Amino acid sequence: MNKNSLKWLTLAALPLVFSACNKDDDDNQPSTQEKTITIENVLQARSLVESGTYAEDGASPLIMPGQSVSFRFSAAIGQTVTFASMYGWSNDLFFAPANPGIALYDKDKKPIEGDVSDQVKLWDNGTRINQSPGSAVNHPGDAEQKPVTEVKDKDAQGHTYLAASSLVQATLKYEGGSYFTLTLKNISGGTANETPLSPGLWAVSYIAGGSPLNAAPLYASGKPTANGLTALAETGDNSELYSYIKDNTGTFTPLSPVLVVVYNGISNPLYQLGEKDAGKGLKNLAQQGDASVLSKALQETDGVKQVYVLAATGSTVLLPAVGDQPGSSVSQQLKLDKGDRLALATMYGFSNDWFFATAGDGVDPAQTGDISDSIKLFDDGTAVDQYPGAGNEQFNLGGSVTTESKSIGEVPNPNAFTTLPAVKDMIKVTIR
Repeated sequence: MNKNSLKWLTLAALPLVFSACNKDDDDNQPSTQEKTITIENVLQARSLVESGTYAEDGASPLIMPGQSVSFRFSAAIGQTVTFASMYGWSNDLFFAPANPGIALYDKDKKPIEGDVSDQVKLWDNGTRINQSPGSAVNHPGDAEQKPVTEVKDKDAQGHTYLAASSLVQATLKYEGGSYFTLTLKNISGGTANETPLSPGLWAVSYIAGGSPLNAAPLYASGKPTANGLTALAETGDNSELYSYIKDNTGTFTPLSPVLVVVYNGISNPLYQLGEKDAGKGLKNLAQQGDASVLSKALQETDGVKQVYVLAATGSTVLLPAVGDQPGSSVSQQLKLDKGDRLALATMYGFSNDWFFATAGDGVDPAQTGDISDSIKLFDDGTAVDQYPGAGNEQFNLGGSVTTESKSIGEVPNPNAFTTLPAVKDMIKVTIR
């Protein structure tokens, strides 16, 4: 398998299979059976990996001239961060970067630090006729219906504005481990456009195939305002837009081509919980989604009867469900004898070295139905973990891992970075 295959993310449309689990009556089974195993990525994907709100931590949540706020986030190579705050002394203007947001890495994949104020812009929400900006603005003002547009020097009514970078200073600091802090300072004091800034919100989109899954999470230039942006732009209320953003924040990950092994008379040949990676190729699967090395080793292992690497049609990786588009699935027919055991493994694609696998000594493939409860999420212990889907050392996001040597263990949930869906809500395995 091409070791870069997980980077090739093209949506596949394959139906989902639902069933209940029933144990076959062993007394009525022939010595050799044919079964079909199906593995599906059933994750209901979210487009944003992280999001949050910010406000002045004081008697008033407003960010007055001279005050600043900061927020911390993790980001992978190619990801950007966006934010929005109301220009308080206006009818419906707001500050935000141009989409898809502020770049965080340079062309050499090095973190960007320092002043990035030139990426902050001033926008007109298009829902109120602009009065002369200042403390005397009457809210809400007269309504209008126009698309969101950038304010450059003058608004549609001819009122003059300094560049947004002269009013809001944005400074990036890289903390290591793919974490950044963005500080926003209100520097409008004493200018012709002095104004408070409202409490705001921020977001970081997942990327797939080098492009953001959600390139315009807060607003879309040239289109009507939506999703609660009006409340932010007109009144400084960030709650409605954040509710929308929060609903679109969560988990997104492909699964690598799935390794399936049938064995007899030996313990689980893929891994042993509490022991270190055996050096037979599990590391390649867990870090890069490459099952070829482990597959070859298994084919040469006594007691292993069948080895398969199942790649999804078209994309090779199993993609999650996105909107109405179902997740990918793969299937394989198996020939099974009494006493056979079955195990599988697939990479949690947007991680440093996490993998889904059958727990313990695999499963008895004589059973039929949904066996998803037998699947757990493990940490291979060979790479330092980062925020899943937002780590700059994750192979499938363009990075190179920092190695470590720890025993294989189950990934806790919640973990140090986030709370994941239940395993059964990410991967489904059925036997027919």
